[in-house]
Amino acid sequence: MNPETGSTGQALDDVVVLDLTHHIAGPYATKLLADFGADVIKVERPEGDISRRFGPFQGDEPHIEKSGLFFFLNTNKRSAVLDLRSDAGKAALEALIKRADLVVENFRPGVMASLGFDWDRVHALNPKASLISISNFGQDGPYRDYRLTELVLYGFAGEMYSMGETTREPMKMAGTAALFESGASIAAALMGTLWSNEVNGQGQYADIALAETHFGGVDRRHATAIAYQYSGRKTLRTAGAGSGMPQGIYPCADGYVDFTNAGLRPDRILDMLNHPEWALDPKYQDPMARLNAEIIEEWNGHFLGWCIERTKREVWDEARRAKVLCAPLFSMEDLYEDDHFRNRGFWTKVEHPVLGEVEMPGRPLIMPEGGWKIRRPAPLLGQHTEEVLREAGLGEDQVAAAANAAKGGAQ
Repeated sequence: MNPETGSTGQALDDVVVLDLTHHIAGPYATKLLADFGADVIKVERPEGDISRRFGPFQGDEPHIEKSGLFFFLNTNKRSAVLDLRSDAGKAALEALIKRADLVVENFRPGVMASLGFDWDRVHALNPKASLISISNFGQDGPYRDYRLTELVLYGFAGEMYSMGETTREPMKMAGTAALFESGASIAAALMGTLWSNEVNGQGQYADIALAETHFGGVDRRHATAIAYQYSGRKTLRTAGAGSGMPQGIYPCADGYVDFTNAGLRPDRILDMLNHPEWALDPKYQDPMARLNAEIIEEWNGHFLGWCIERTKREVWDEARRAKVLCAPLFSMEDLYEDDHFRNRGFWTKVEHPVLGEVEMPGRPLIMPEGGWKIRRPAPLLGQHTEEVLREAGLGEDQVAAAANAAKGGAQ
């Protein structure tokens, strides 16, 4: 239990995490721990985490306290602003390390060492704490100093070569999905180091490369990589709705629906369509028809008409009734208003001092006890600096010196 903040009755309420990460993957990993009770102290540079400058912004007004991205990634954390280039900032970091169970950083390789906080130093300050270093391609090796974007990450280590139309360029997943996926993988690693700390009574050093989180990721990458290793076969981009009967994404009255491997069960497709005369044509029942481009195009011509006459929910209802693998492509508004998410209490309201009341995605899973809870919104920049430094045992003069250094005062 954290003696300063007291028990919250959550699974991780006795864990203290020193969060030196920024942007998306690292903060998402530490957010997952914070939301299950961990006391996550987010150390920000004087100008703040770079994600504070990324939208969406409330009212489309760029503001470091109005970033929806930062707001989501940093719930339940406390913000302390330190200038780690200053002596006062380094002294404060030392004190914070001494009371942490995990120290998580995602600076460029070598930065922690240049600041005087390599693994040996962290371990000497707190033998029971683990240090987790997150980088693009690992702390050493030929790619160590290469930069990484969402596009590069998904192209280098993800499944991008099989995404998109056959005759077009490959595509990545929308938005920053790859970085969020990396964050979820990193959270699992953080839990592993916590378990190791408890079992072995001492911390360890973990080197996590974002690229490696995708080499073995759940987005088909591991299966296709193994297939290539054993057979030399490369996964090709498919033609979407141009293959299978049906297969891929189709337009409907109010959007789009996606069918996956549905053509493998023509009996179920007939049931979904309510056995129309055109679909009963024997040539469509031949399994080899799924390989004939002309027959597929002819079949899709009929099927598109059926889809266009129905909304995506109507198509989805018919598909589920007939046990056809299909899903609507929901917009953000669709998800927000969806009865299923509403009935399960997925959305939660959070009060923020600048944004006001915000409704945001809530618990990722339900636990019998000790589960997910919002204790505080994402912090304002430096909101808890003095509070966490006093908890770490620094005197008033040291707290003032660290705060002054962060504001550009005497070093």
